Order: sequence, then C-alpha cells, then structure tokens
Amino acid sequence: MIHSTAIIDSKATIAEGVKIGPYCVIEGEVNIGSGTVIEAHVVIQGPTQIGEDNHFFQFSSIGAAPQDKKYAGEPTTLVIGNGNTFRENVTVNRGTVQDLGETRIGDDNWIMAGVHIAHDCIIGNHCILANATALAGHVTVNDWAILGGYTLVHQFCHIGEHSFCGMGSVINQDVPNFVVVSGNLAIPRGINLEGIKRRGFTTEQVNLIKKAYRSLYRSGNKLNIAIEAIQDLNDSQGSLESMIQFLKNSKRGIVR
Repeated sequence: MIHSTAIIDSKATIAEGVKIGPYCVIEGEVNIGSGTVIEAHVVIQGPTQIGEDNHFFQFSSIGAAPQDKKYAGEPTTLVIGNGNTFRENVTVNRGTVQDLGETRIGDDNWIMAGVHIAHDCIIGNHCILANATALAGHVTVNDWAILGGYTLVHQFCHIGEHSFCGMGSVINQDVPNFVVVSGNLAIPRGINLEGIKRRGFTTEQVNLIKKAYRSLYRSGNKLNIAIEAIQDLNDSQGSLESMIQFLKNSKRGIVR
C-alpha cells in the first residue's frame, strides 16, 4: 500500500492498511493510524500524530514548522484525530512553545482545498472549513462550526459551536455559539437555524436560542447584562449553557 516512489523516514510508524501514494514524503516522528489514505505528493512532517481513516489529498503540507519568527526548532507537535478529510493544497502547522506546543484537529472534519490552519489552532469535531479559509495562530473552532470559503480569522479568535461564517468573512472577534456572521468586518446576521434543526435541536431549544440571540444583539444591553438574561432563559437541560460559558470566557470580545 506504499508506492515505491514514496520516501518514508525510519522514525515514522505506519499502521496496517495505510495507503501512501506516489512521491509522498513522510519525515520525522510521524505516527499514522490504520485506514488512512495519503494521495500523491503529500508531505507530512513530525512530530505528528494522525489517527485512523483520514484522507489527505494531493499537495497537502501537514505538520510543517510554524510560521512564527519566534520558533527556534522546539519539538512541538500536531495531533489529528479520526475520519478527517484534507483536500488539495491544505497546510497545517505544528504548535509553538508560546502556547500549548500543539496544534489539534479532532474527528470527522471536512477541510477543503487551500485551507491554512496555523500554529496552535484547535479544531473540534464535525467542522467544515471551505476553500481558502485561513486561520491565524491560536484560533479555536468548536464542534459543528462552518466557515465559508475565503473566511479569514484573526489570531486568538474563538469560533463557537454550531456557528456559521459566510463566505469572505473577516473575523477579528469571537463568534458566539449558534450565530451566523458575514462581512468585512463580520457582523451578526441571525442564528444558524437550518444547521441546528438538522442536528436535532427541538422546537423548544430553537426558541430558546432565538431569545438568547435577541438578548445578545437586539436588546441594547451591555454584554454582562445580556449574559444574565440568557442565564435566566436557560432551561433544566442546560440548552444554553455552552453559549453562556462561551460568552463568559471570551477574551477578544464578541462580534457585534
């Protein structure tokens, strides 16, 4: 399953059932889980840990050194979970010691052509990063978030779960859970109604999210007052709890 033209470092660990195509380079301490497919001309550099059933399309660069002038060759890492797709020309960098020293990507993410994921980013599960999306360093993207094509995200921003960023968005502040944003600079446009319905949210939960959005964006309240109002809306199931914690923990402030 390894093409004769591929170059595999002796430090690499390749599980059974991995397919490695022509002219690939696997360099350094790279661990690749079973069922992973690596198409032609992919370069993977370590230290990098890759789980099972991932698919890397041609000309991707995975686990290269961070694009950070402070980087001095420290042994930082990239960790990738299971079931992810990385389309053509995707670039993912390792972490830096100024942060956790690790870039992390979870499970079942769809990362489309030309996407860049910089050092120390954390991507959750079931996210979609459309073509040419670029994440600066230290960005966090929570589960089920969707970033439209050519989205740009400033360093240290946090993208909340079930949020949706329209194509060409320029994001320089945090995007709360469930919120749709777009524009340059991005501004809120409503809630990700179609997305949360598809993921099984009940009518009652959807109505709570609508009310939370109104408290956050249409009430005229300052953020701390809006958070208190959303806490009062929260039900016994904690349907709004993740949104509340997101807002409380925001460091850059939210898109307004």
